Amino acid sequence: FAEKEEILLDVTSRLWFTYRKNFPAIGGTGPTSDTGWGCMLRCGQMIFAQALVCRHLGRDWRWIKGKRQMDNYFNVLNAFIDKKDSYYSIHQIAQMGVGEGKSIGQWYGPNTVAQVLKKLATFDTWSSLAVHIAMDNTVVMEEIRRLCQSNVPCAGAAACPALESDVLYNGCPEDVGLRGRLPLWKPLVLLIPLRLGLTEINEAYIETLKHCFMMPQSLGVIGGKPNSAHYFIGYVGEELIYLDPHTTQPAVEPGDSGCLPDESFHCQHPPCRMSIAELDPSIAVGFFCNTEADFNDWCQQIKKLSLVRGALPMFELVERQPSHFSNPDVLNLTPDSSDADRLERFFDSEDEDFEILSL
Repeated sequence: FAEKEEILLDVTSRLWFTYRKNFPAIGGTGPTSDTGWGCMLRCGQMIFAQALVCRHLGRDWRWIKGKRQMDNYFNVLNAFIDKKDSYYSIHQIAQMGVGEGKSIGQWYGPNTVAQVLKKLATFDTWSSLAVHIAMDNTVVMEEIRRLCQSNVPCAGAAACPALESDVLYNGCPEDVGLRGRLPLWKPLVLLIPLRLGLTEINEAYIETLKHCFMMPQSLGVIGGKPNSAHYFIGYVGEELIYLDPHTTQPAVEPGDSGCLPDESFHCQHPPCRMSIAELDPSIAVGFFCNTEADFNDWCQQIKKLSLVRGALPMFELVERQPSHFSNPDVLNLTPDSSDADRLERFFDSEDEDFEILSL
């Protein structure tokens, strides 16, 4: 009970994205509301917004009603506002989804929204994130290190606000000479699409899922019940705590002062709860590692988790890509398209004929 206020403040501080109505038409002539089809897109926004909050404000930042927030908070919020030029707006997600085979207004699964957010993040030079989607239930550490370590200064360095000028690179103050010598670690957003059962979640994964929420790097989980998406941020006993996007609010416009009225982006009532057993088995788990030390710590925690009795690993953590993985270059596909193709095959719900091959 002593921690109840603290927990509720943490929940209220999450950016809460719901259905909206009367926003500018998507693509100029498309829908002006996402009611009935945008719930997974909104959940994708919420898990990504949590990554941006951790990146620019810190995990301990809290939103307090009526308190003047720092500029970086509004920069984060503006990246998700319902207009075509916001980095992660419903407009951008819906239109980028067309390239993933989803027409505007079509329902997404967690894997599709993860792929779309990865592509949109490349335009967000201010955040300069490395987004990795772990395919085939396997996290390859070598791939992530290659993605995050770079000697090239971030493309968005000039676009970063003045408040970011004291940013640290590997724990050292920014220095041009130093930047040339030290490999930079781009903050990592790791999304892992998973299938934890056929039609319902396999109980053997529940303990592992709970442990993922406990990790300081956790961004939460996107998933839900069939055709009804939720953003899960924790658990109590055998119940998941989640933010629900299924509320239609009017689109928000900046006020006369140019400031964005932000109260409707924070859930100010106790969060929803549901039994873990009701969770649809198709989910995506998210983690944020701001530094290389964060990533190394996360790897250690995942390795320890494999030793917990009664907890079946949800995914495999390996140093190098296993030889049985298909090489995108051999297939003459771009990594993005091969990832998407493999993901679609992996989550294909159609019955297929399988042939057993002798190895």
